[in-house]
Order: sequence, then C-alpha cells, then structure tokens
Amino acid sequence: MPVVARRSDLLRRQLDRFKKTIAGVERGEVRALHRARVASRRLRELVPLLQLAGHDAQKLERRLRKVTSRLGVVRELDVLRVMIDELSFVRPKHAEAFRRLTSSLDKARGAAREHLDGHLPASDMRRLAGKLQRVVDALDANRGTSAERADARAWRWAVDARIAHRAARLMDAMADAGAVYLPERLHEVRIALKKLRYAAEMAAAAGGESNARTLGTLKRAQDLLGRMHDLQVLIDRARQEASLGSPTLTAWRDLDALVTALEDDCRRLHARYVRSRPSLARVTEPLGAKPPARRRRAG
Repeated sequence: MPVVARRSDLLRRQLDRFKKTIAGVERGEVRALHRARVASRRLRELVPLLQLAGHDAQKLERRLRKVTSRLGVVRELDVLRVMIDELSFVRPKHAEAFRRLTSSLDKARGAAREHLDGHLPASDMRRLAGKLQRVVDALDANRGTSAERADARAWRWAVDARIAHRAARLMDAMADAGAVYLPERLHEVRIALKKLRYAAEMAAAAGGESNARTLGTLKRAQDLLGRMHDLQVLIDRARQEASLGSPTLTAWRDLDALVTALEDDCRRLHARYVRSRPSLARVTEPLGAKPPARRRRAG
C-alpha cells in the first residue's frame, strides 16, 4: 500500500484509540485517562504532517495541546497515588510519611478531577474527535487522485524531516543535561525521547523503516527517566508537605527521612541513565544525521 494511502489510515487508527477512551475519562477511570493523554500526544505528533491548511492544523494542534495539558494534571496525581501505594508496601518504615502524603494527595486529586470535569468535559473531547474524523474523511476522499500522489512525496519528506528534527533535539537535550543530576534538564531529555519515539513509531506505521532495537532503546530510556521524574515529583510534594503541612517535629522528621530515601533512589536511577547514554546516542545520532531529502529518495 502506498505511504499516502496509509496517511488517513494512520490518523484513523490514532483517532479510534482516542475515541475509545472518552467514556472512561468521563467515568473517572485512571487507565482511560492515561490512554487518552497518550493518544492526544500521538495525534499532536501526527497532525502537523498531514498537509492541512495552516489555520486548520494550528487549531487542531492547539486543541490537542489543551487536552494533553488538562489531562496531565490529573494523570500526574494518579501516578503519584499509585507510586505511594507501591512504595508503602516495600518501605513500611516510612508508613507515617506516606499516610500524610496520601491524605493531601487525595484532596488534590479530588480538586483536580473536579476542575477537569468543568474545563474539559467529555463533550469537548467528542467535538474534537468529530473534527479529526472530518480530516480522515477528507483524506479518504482524495485517494487515487494526482493530488494524492503529490501529497505522498511531501508526506514522506515531512515524516523523515520530523524524525531528524526530533533526534537532533534529543541529542541537544542530552548534551545540555550532561552527567550531573539536574531534574529539569533530565525532564527535557525525557520529553525529547518521548517525541522521538512517537515519531519513529509513526514512520514505521506509515510504511517506513522499522528498527525494533532503536524503538526498544528509546522506550527503555523513556521508562527510566519517567520513573526518575515521578520520584522527583513525589520528593517535591514531600518537601512541600514538610514545610506547610506538618504540625509536629516528628512528622517533619518522617517526611525528611522519606525525602532522603527517595533521593537515593533517584541517584541510582540517574547512574543507570548515565550508563545508558552511549547506547542511546548510538541509535539516535543516525536518525538526526541523515539528510531528510536523501532518505526520501532512498525510500
């Protein structure tokens, strides 16, 4: 099947995944919210490559970005709640600190979900899905035309250029982060990794080259940095609780001991990331180094 013929199929596939999550998000299901956010991120990676009219593409990107952002607030709190349950089981000596964090976190989750219901109702998500469905229908209507063949060449180039850009951005982020534990810079590496992985998966789904080793390396690094990021967010919340919500010296000491233990976890994970950087660079550099035009002719 020609690459351009898969363009609407690829959008339809991602859109179907997004649609399937809406009812679950409406019911407050944790898994559905996570899947909706991932689907919105994948759609954000795809929409700019569809050769839509500039204004239409910008509106869709803006609305998708709003979905990702508003779901993200609740998603982060959900992740922290699951992490606390997990860590409470393996670190019972910090039970009192976890109890305090759970209490404040549950209040924050309730407020965040209420805010989400008011600012991103399911009806908004369904309207966005309807707009994307109309894009799918328009692409389907264009099949078999001379415009479709011209679009195929532009689509292939756009995908290759996107991967090259994402790979170069990841290399820059890794260089900026260096080998020192700097949470904000490592967060930028994680985001760049995620975007490169989505772009590479999209290219493979569109009929381009698929390298399981590359995708596997990207996913492992993303998972590692994701865990580190989640622990850092939990550390920040524990520090906030210690400074604002602890009425006794004992409670402060409990939270401080937990922060120290979590910081040790982050250092161990960061050491693993530093060891993985050479292999990550080996799979990333070729993606950013290949001129998109030459890759297009080779394909």
